[in-house]
Amino acid sequence: MSEKQNNFPPLPKFVRVKPCFYQNFDEEIPVQYRTLVKKIYRLWMLYCITLVVNLVACLAWWIGGGGGVNFGFSVLWLVLFSPCSYVCWFRPVYKAFRADSSFNFMAFFWIFGIQFILTVIQAIGFAGWGACGWIAASFFFNTNVGSAVVMLFPAIMFTLCAILMALTLFRVHKHYRGGGGSLHKAQEEWNSGAWKVAQSSGTQFSSVSGSTLPEYPTVPSYPSNNQWQ
Repeated sequence: MSEKQNNFPPLPKFVRVKPCFYQNFDEEIPVQYRTLVKKIYRLWMLYCITLVVNLVACLAWWIGGGGGVNFGFSVLWLVLFSPCSYVCWFRPVYKAFRADSSFNFMAFFWIFGIQFILTVIQAIGFAGWGACGWIAASFFFNTNVGSAVVMLFPAIMFTLCAILMALTLFRVHKHYRGGGGSLHKAQEEWNSGAWKVAQSSGTQFSSVSGSTLPEYPTVPSYPSNNQWQ
């Protein structure tokens, strides 16, 4: 069986940096969970887009008379959270559904829970945090209406992300508990190292039935007729 080539993130051929991950929903994720995992992936994309919109809004905030520190933090959040959210919570849930891994489910719950709390804080919009949330946008109407209107867009998008994250946590946890997952199983995977080499069920079947079985049955070698005379 040929080795899978990493395909994510998709980069132009002239870029020397190669993709870091292999991602194929149709090949690796079981059919019954494929739609849910794709929705979680789209949620990650929505959050990244929200960070971009927040950067633009923080620039408008700065131009309208706000502090430049918010724009600086918005750049940091975009550069930091876009790749880290993919690696730290989307990849664990992807691997969890791919191989029914309790350890990866637990990793997802912890990290995604922190991400949910952070997104709620961003939606609220405290000054100096680099997030154009409801408080920051509402109070800035007294200073610059145009900038405040722009700041409302990331506030709405952060709120939408927070709601979708809460629903995602509920749905994934419902599946995890319904499938018999537990902290004890996650600890067993950690101790045995199974979480490092977890494969999809399709890959495991292929590795057993594909290369280990001969293509044709072995034919026994009989002596010629002269030896029986």
